Amino acid sequence: MAIGLEDLQVLKLAETVADSIWKQVSSWDEFAKDTVGKQITRSADSIGANIAESFGRFNFGEKLQFLYYSRGSLFETKYWLNRAGTRELMKADEVSEYSERLTALARQLNVFASGMKNIRAETKKSSVREPAPEYLASSFEETSESLFSETDLNFLSL
Repeated sequence: MAIGLEDLQVLKLAETVADSIWKQVSSWDEFAKDTVGKQITRSADSIGANIAESFGRFNFGEKLQFLYYSRGSLFETKYWLNRAGTRELMKADEVSEYSERLTALARQLNVFASGMKNIRAETKKSSVREPAPEYLASSFEETSESLFSETDLNFLSL
């Protein structure tokens, strides 16, 4: 039975974190929203968006690439959380809670990417090309007829 996009636990966790950050940022003043708020919201939303885009890709390499983008957005979100904490836009315990949730999400992303790699390895098909022909070379002594006549060899020695 195929799993749907909405069934991915890693995506559900990413959505929960992104929605929680959105709610938090929406209460900030305009300057904080415009500087840190937009950045942290975009990076948090990008985590789930890249997981979803990965799901829609056919090629395993592309799937993995978008999971790596998602992981990059996750680390960007952690950066902006640290800025929000340092600039006292969030309490230290809130930053710590988000950081723990993002760490759990990063672990799930890594497991998900590893699973993709395993599936790719299991389903990797042999190439369409024909196998290269095997060329056998025998030593000169094994052949019954010589490649050059005595005349040819004498000509070379002149």
